[in-house]
Parts: sequence; structure tokens; C-alpha cells
Amino acid sequence: MANSSDSSDYQDDAGAPSGPGGWLKVGAVAAGSALAGGLLAAWWYRKTLHQLRQAEEDPKNPHFGIQEDESADEA
Repeated sequence: MANSSDSSDYQDDAGAPSGPGGWLKVGAVAAGSALAGGLLAAWWYRKTLHQLRQAEEDPKNPHFGIQEDESADEA
């Protein structure tokens, strides 16, 4: 009678990607997922991105922010 904990009957290759072809597929899926996530984030925040672009092109308060002619604090 065979013992259920016998390691000679165990096979560890059930569903794991093997070889460079498997890792290539995993990398392609990861890259596609990152690209899709970036596009989704850009679509989700499209109104905010549009407002930021408009603010950059037409500043309402030119005195707001760091002035280029001021020297940095020197310690």
C-alpha cells in the first residue's frame, strides 16, 4: 500500500510556466497590465490633467510660485 506522503509520486509542474517561453509570457502579461493601468489612470483623471495643462499655459497669478531671479537660501 502506497503512503500518501510519498514524494516519489509528486509532480511539481502543474501549471507553472517553464523555460524562457513561460517567463516571456509572464513578462508580456505584466507589461500589458502596466500599460492598461496607465491608460486607465489617464482616462480616470483626464479632467484633472486638462485643468493642470490649462493652468500651466495661462497662469492667473504670475507672482505665485518660485521666482527665478531670487537667490536660494544660503546657509
